[in-house]
Formats: sequence, structure tokens, C-alpha cells
Amino acid sequence: MEQSILYFVRLALEIYSYLIIGYVLLSWFPNARESSIGQLLGRIVEPYIGIFRRFIPPIGGVLDLSPIVALLALRFISIGLISVISYLLNLAG
Repeated sequence: MEQSILYFVRLALEIYSYLIIGYVLLSWFPNARESSIGQLLGRIVEPYIGIFRRFIPPIGGVLDLSPIVALLALRFISIGLISVISYLLNLAG
């Protein structure tokens, strides 16, 4: 049971990371973010990336580093969250 909970959390966070990467890659293609897939990805990842865009301005007005910082933060959050869940499951069992 504990392993399946940890597996689900890891999988969900990994999928979210891939969605962010996919959304960033769409910016390389003209009008790709306006497609239905681009809009769906935008609705899913923009609220999270937007947090970082408020604090990290684009370099030269063009290069947006906020998705990179968002991915790094998500990785640290994943490690911390998995550690906390693992600790709590070990206390319960």
C-alpha cells in the first residue's frame, strides 16, 4: 500500500514535469500554443509557471527562464514531498 502511494505521487509529479517541458517546446513552433493541445497545456501549467514569472523577468525581453526554475522547484518539492509521505507512512506502519 505504501509503495503504491509513493509510486502514484512520483508518477503524478513526473507527468506534470513532462507537461511543463511539452508546453515550453510548443513555444518553438509558431501558433502551437494557440492549438487545442497548447491551450490545454497552458491551462494546466501556466498557474504554476506564472508564480515564477512574477519574480523572474525574461532575459533580454525574449528568453524566459521561469520554466527552468519551475522545473527545478518542482523537483525539490517532489523530493521533499516523497520524503514526508514516506516518513508518515513509516510512522503509521
